[in-house]
Amino acid sequence: METPNYSYSKALERIEEILGILEVGDKGMDELSELVKEASGLVKKCKSKLRMTEEEIAKAFDEGKEG
Repeated sequence: METPNYSYSKALERIEEILGILEVGDKGMDELSELVKEASGLVKKCKSKLRMTEEEIAKAFDEGKEG
């Protein structure tokens, strides 16, 4: 399953939605498996976005020190 190209905030909302579905536990095993895979992909994308943002901030501060 390919993860949709959500913004960070939309991905976070979808992860929370999936967690709610998992907590209720009224879905079948196949659907639960797909939801877990989707959530995992979204978490990876969020982590990647956070790393990129952290690197951009560090770079910006490093460039500011030079000037």
